[in-house]
Amino acid sequence: MKTVNLAEKLAMFSSHWDPHVVADYNGNDVMVVKFQGEFPFHHHPDTDDFFLVLEGEMVMDINGQPPQTVRAGELFVVPKGVIHRPRAEQECKVLLMEPKGEPNTGDPATAAPKPRI
Repeated sequence: MKTVNLAEKLAMFSSHWDPHVVADYNGNDVMVVKFQGEFPFHHHPDTDDFFLVLEGEMVMDINGQPPQTVRAGELFVVPKGVIHRPRAEQECKVLLMEPKGEPNTGDPATAAPKPRI
């Protein structure tokens, strides 16, 4: 058991759309990531997708619905199976939680690695 300083972890990398695992929680990876630009539309057939904006602002595009703006201190959960795309005009820092092994794109062939820091 130890404290995890999210700002320190986020300062360890500068890449975008590159989640880094910072803790484990009930079979889930707790990750930090930086968003800028647009991520591809995708879905997770078997799990919800959890986003907590730590700094900045992101927009969540949901297939067939108006875009949702998510600001620092707000969270957004995309239900399993829903096609979505996060995007951010300026750099946005986000905490994610996903089951261990869940590809960030929903597809192992296109998923980013999730290094532990």
